[in-house]
Amino acid sequence: MTHPQPRTLLYVLLDAPEIGCASPPKFRVLWSRMAKDAAQDLRDPKLARVRGSESTYKRWLAGTSVARGDMRIILEHYFGKSVEDLRQLVPAREIVRPRALDRRTRTAARTLDYTWATSRHVPGEPDAGVHGTWELSGGTHFDGTTIGIQLYEAKQRGDTAEIGAADLPHLQTFVRSSRRGVVLASLGAAGGSGLYLVDSALARQDLVVGRHPRVPLSYQLDDFTYALVWALHVLDDGLLADDNPLSARADQLQHYVEISNSAPARSDMPDLSPTSAAWLGSSLCAQYIVRQLPDVPEAPAFWTREATGEECAPWLFFRHNHDFLRSIAERFPGPGSNLGRAFCVPEAAVHASEPYERILLFLTVAMMEMHGSKVWLSAAPEYNEVEGFVLAQNRAILASWIREASIWRVATTSARREISPYREAIEHARTNSIIDGPTPHVRLHTLADYLGLDWTWLTARCRALGEDGIASMLRPRSRLLTLSALDQTLRFVGDIDRPSPSQVRRIQAAPLAMTRCL
Repeated sequence: MTHPQPRTLLYVLLDAPEIGCASPPKFRVLWSRMAKDAAQDLRDPKLARVRGSESTYKRWLAGTSVARGDMRIILEHYFGKSVEDLRQLVPAREIVRPRALDRRTRTAARTLDYTWATSRHVPGEPDAGVHGTWELSGGTHFDGTTIGIQLYEAKQRGDTAEIGAADLPHLQTFVRSSRRGVVLASLGAAGGSGLYLVDSALARQDLVVGRHPRVPLSYQLDDFTYALVWALHVLDDGLLADDNPLSARADQLQHYVEISNSAPARSDMPDLSPTSAAWLGSSLCAQYIVRQLPDVPEAPAFWTREATGEECAPWLFFRHNHDFLRSIAERFPGPGSNLGRAFCVPEAAVHASEPYERILLFLTVAMMEMHGSKVWLSAAPEYNEVEGFVLAQNRAILASWIREASIWRVATTSARREISPYREAIEHARTNSIIDGPTPHVRLHTLADYLGLDWTWLTARCRALGEDGIASMLRPRSRLLTLSALDQTLRFVGDIDRPSPSQVRRIQAAPLAMTRCL
């Protein structure tokens, strides 16, 4: 730990990177310009000729004397502070500097800037005790966020990367902040490769109980884990930014659930962020559908408007969505159920999205299949703008919030003429599904091919992450989010195509087929 010497405010200001003139020789050069500027601005020509000795500058920097007369005028004009303020000692901060990083680790950190379009790494200033920052840009619908980030060298211990004792003092300072952050463990100095990620709050738990943090190797930062990191943090911070107003708005939902149709304008709730508005719309739609289904004897068919990974992210993390899917599955259970759900994902949408977004879309479809809904997937662009709805017996229940001008739009109709377009859309998806197959295994495998995701790699990543648990890698702060259903989905996909021991050895020996690892 470094114990810095107390410095005057004048010294600190002069030592700042944008000035860099804290030494007396450099200050003397700067002084000439300060004097000329003061003479011009204050219209006092004699100020341009004012000079002081090097010993005078040293006393000012040390705070043992203050400038007087014309020198005082020049100093106060340049800094906008009184000489008494400039003489004051600034608070001394104890700084714990991190250990130097291996060249390979620094290279891996730089790739955070160009591996994903929504990722940018801003290095910290170790000598000043400033930690690095990871900027996660928003997409079409949700705002981005910024989190703290810190890299440490680690050694492999079995199937984990362990951060050693030499880094624990600095790690203690990093995880003590209430600011959200992630720790990246690197095997670069140990001759390995890859960055392995864990939430700083979870690393803090290890330190509290006296353990060296160990990050499972399954938490390697790649397209898969980045998808989860990006989606969770963007949603989580968006919700927390509106915690109080969102709570008040949520209490008003029951009124809208009970009326037959509603579509409040976005301008009616300007205090909510895009993420909070999405949560409110999604929650209202789920409650509205459940209220409209009590007397439906046959399994309904759902049309889901979401077509990108960003649009699908709320399905993976919003707690009420999991309660909704579970309640529908319990209402229409069994392998003989006709419960189904349609998506429309045109090829153009696939080609326009990065692999991490396609992974979010894949996991969302897998979650639907896990809850007993057979998924149909249309690639016809003309159906891409069909709003979300449920076809239940002789009724169409409109419940849509994504890509809507309003926060949500709900309505119910039993008029044959009005139901006809919805019935036709469901029939189209059923008969033209590009992932049609007799089992979830077949449908999901076909979906992975359509999305350009390697099936063997994808199921292996789901299996590994499902076994170690996402809840041990990431930690949502909002009570409105959960990781439990995502963990269940990962295990569902991992078990759906579990390889034999010989296949496992081949998978482990083979290079990763499509992912980008750091």
